[in-house]
Amino acid sequence: MQRILLVSNRLPVTVTTEGGLVEVKRSLGGLATGLAGPHERTGGVWIGWPGALDGAKPEERPAIERALRAQRLVPIELSKAELAGFYEGFSNGVLWPLFHYMLGHVGHASNDWDTYVAVNRRYAELAAAEWKPGDLVWVHDYQLLLVSGFLRELVPDARIGFFLHIPFPSSAVFRGLPHARDVLRGVLGADLIGFHTASYLRHFAGSVLRLLGVSAEVDRLPWKGRDVHLGVFPMGVDALRFQELARSEVVRTHVRELRPRPGEQLMLGIDRLDYTKGLPRRLRAFERMLELHPELRERVRLIQVAVPSRGGVGAYQELRERVDGLVGRINGAFGTPSWTPVTYLQRGFDAAGVTALCCAADVALVTPIRDGMNLVAKEFVACRHDEDGVLVLSELAGAAQELGDALTVNPYDVDEAAEVYFAALRMPKEERRRRMRAMRERVFTHDVHHWAAEFLEHLAGVEGPDIARGTPNEPLGRADASQSSARRREDEALSRVAAARELVILLDYDGTLRRFEVEPGLAAPDPELLELLEGLARRERTEVHLVSGRPRADLDRWFARLSAGLHAEHGLWSRFPGEAWTRARFSVPRHFDRIARLLQQYAERVRGAFVERKDVTLVFHWRAAALEFGARQVNELRQHLSEVCSGLGVQLLPGDRVLEVRPAGLSKALAADRIAARSSVEAFFLAVGDDRTDEDLFAALPERALGVHVGGGPTRATLRLSDVGEARAFLRRLSERK
Repeated sequence: MQRILLVSNRLPVTVTTEGGLVEVKRSLGGLATGLAGPHERTGGVWIGWPGALDGAKPEERPAIERALRAQRLVPIELSKAELAGFYEGFSNGVLWPLFHYMLGHVGHASNDWDTYVAVNRRYAELAAAEWKPGDLVWVHDYQLLLVSGFLRELVPDARIGFFLHIPFPSSAVFRGLPHARDVLRGVLGADLIGFHTASYLRHFAGSVLRLLGVSAEVDRLPWKGRDVHLGVFPMGVDALRFQELARSEVVRTHVRELRPRPGEQLMLGIDRLDYTKGLPRRLRAFERMLELHPELRERVRLIQVAVPSRGGVGAYQELRERVDGLVGRINGAFGTPSWTPVTYLQRGFDAAGVTALCCAADVALVTPIRDGMNLVAKEFVACRHDEDGVLVLSELAGAAQELGDALTVNPYDVDEAAEVYFAALRMPKEERRRRMRAMRERVFTHDVHHWAAEFLEHLAGVEGPDIARGTPNEPLGRADASQSSARRREDEALSRVAAARELVILLDYDGTLRRFEVEPGLAAPDPELLELLEGLARRERTEVHLVSGRPRADLDRWFARLSAGLHAEHGLWSRFPGEAWTRARFSVPRHFDRIARLLQQYAERVRGAFVERKDVTLVFHWRAAALEFGARQVNELRQHLSEVCSGLGVQLLPGDRVLEVRPAGLSKALAADRIAARSSVEAFFLAVGDDRTDEDLFAALPERALGVHVGGGPTRATLRLSDVGEARAFLRRLSERK
């Protein structure tokens, strides 16, 4: 099992010293709980700040470090100046508000940026000192956005994952961040970057495109010779632990104390006192509900827990005063001698206290105005083993993407929120149970342990830095050794193919056998290629098939004299040797002309772009366009087409400087199936291709097969060749083996 090296702003412990004795107590938060298992099972190391140790005497410091090291916790010491600049200044004064779209709270970053860089470099240096070959490194959150990049410089071979626990804003907002490009370059040092939701991933990819000119391919993007993988990993809670607490006698006793008097319903909010949590708007919505529905007075009560946060910061002091004022206003306007509408608690609760509050409440209000995930929503669901209770959830919280049976609200619309609160209080029991059961299934199957295991499994499976061809900064000896290893793999694959008693070869054309041209019509086969294909077709017990996205007219014009199968438009048309062309049962997609006009509009925007129209497909070519501008326009086009083409039965397929619109279900797998149906069960299949369309071909190959991918990028193929020249050389060597 690979060792896990964890890097987070804080260590998952509280350190205390009393009477010369040092106590290191483990935290019970979501991150600490989720990563405790991998940390223990793998004998891993956790790097982070242990908290302020100002009260510790100098002679106690060695004992503190020994106590931490005994639990494989590596502390980083930060001075007051570093904390002020790195943590309060840039992390919480700039990154936190900007990533949450609170631009009015963004502070000045000129001096704090230098401290942020220096502290991130220190974290990376400490991680590099602890790293051993084979380790998986997992870096966490917005305070450490630069660590992955620095660590990549220090340990080029490290396998690095990064997870962002807060939202990633839209590119329009992110571009307002001072040093935005440097931040992106830092994050891109990772091999795998994880987000809570797909929208955060899209925002990140859009920012990389607009600021660095690099376009993502769905779930990854090329960066400095590597594929940086992007993934959605919604974080969960320790659901079983909360359920067990909810069933404990201490919590049940507390619930009985909290339960309101007969006929009174209880609403609950539990939040950090932070401007992102939307407390003033929640209170105004509760107030509005009491105005609109006077029958609720003396029959409903709101318990609002506000855990103090960053009390020394002006914005938080102002927020506390606003909330205090609203609570006083509501209680003054509606309260009676026997009823207080809002119970406001400004303190934290332990896990048992939180669980008791969740079990006692009829309705939980989780209504932040922006939140990366919000685990309180999931904790409420996990606690409700009685399958009762209603969750009201902000549509601007990441949890809303998972908990579809919650009642969602726009926290900015106070009137709408008031009516949703009222609907939650009036919801019938059967509907409450149905919704809660569905949410509990999600929360328990995707708990915090599932989140950690899924991320680490994905990170372990990601291809590391591609040293197969060497890298510019790599010592010559390693590059030579890697090239020798790659050649050995190629030789072994070639021997395996050549030994087949019956061989079926499936070949893509553009990007595989022929280099791309700016104009597709210019990419006619050269004499050397025609001779190579003829040699393969003459080889004993060998069939050759060209499986291309090109129109059948091109394949007819260039290869009609070959004794080879021809398969055009990704399998729409097929012609076996000596037979006529046959067509698969795909019709022209609905609104084909409308889609073509949209593509043409974008082609007119992008100098050098044009639209190719085939029988049932449309292709947007932008090979002659300026890279950065073209990539931005194509990214926008893809988003536009995703909306326009929804429900039209078409599929968008990005390729190498092309974007194709084709009927859903049309792929090269159709041609592979037709060829396999005519071949012996003993036949061995060799497929060679270079892009996403060929991944369909590789996926459809029989068990006795070898896929060969030409070029960079992700692939399911077994063997990788660097370019068209290597692909031709591989096939030439095969044709010479009898």
